[in-house]
Amino acid sequence: MDGIHDLGGKHGFGGSLEERDEAEFHALWEPRVRAIAGLMIGQGCFNVDAFRHAIERLDPVAYLGDGYFGRWLGAVEKLVEEADRRPRPGLFPDTSTLRVIDEPPRYAPGDEVVTRKLHRSGHTRLPGYARGCQGTVALWHGAWVFPDTHAHGEGENPQHVYAVRFDARELWGDAAEAGTSVHVDLFESYLAPRPRFEVPA
Repeated sequence: MDGIHDLGGKHGFGGSLEERDEAEFHALWEPRVRAIAGLMIGQGCFNVDAFRHAIERLDPVAYLGDGYFGRWLGAVEKLVEEADRRPRPGLFPDTSTLRVIDEPPRYAPGDEVVTRKLHRSGHTRLPGYARGCQGTVALWHGAWVFPDTHAHGEGENPQHVYAVRFDARELWGDAAEAGTSVHVDLFESYLAPRPRFEVPA
């Protein structure tokens, strides 16, 4: 989904604020919201990907203004409102999302890849700033439940996940700090082999 939540690399929002010795919670209600969300996920009321997708679907003003646990509360409220009181097949697996699959990994550390230019109406874990970019596989993480289908009750469809290293300037252009890189964990279907071009003789 392309929405207000996907702010990586976008201009006009200022820098990230670092709070020294930051407390985990800033108000008494925040740990309660965390506990409620964790309990509901653990009890199978919804899965973690449906929860993330609910956060993405919050009103943009609420998303920017309600704070971290305010967004959690808004997501829980949204999912409760949408619940039809009947379990939907495939929506409530166990809370562990690591899986073993028969297909071997397509990529290995050192492989050069390019991310696909996906623009979906639903949930995706491929950030907007990393689409259509070239990178190098740094690590294979094993196979995990695929959030893009899992969030919508369309099955787990597990696939391999890789840490892909991108030069910062590949992601954000010449304004990015030279000599720095960013690692992004990406599902296999987000990737394609980097095209090889022959230099004309």
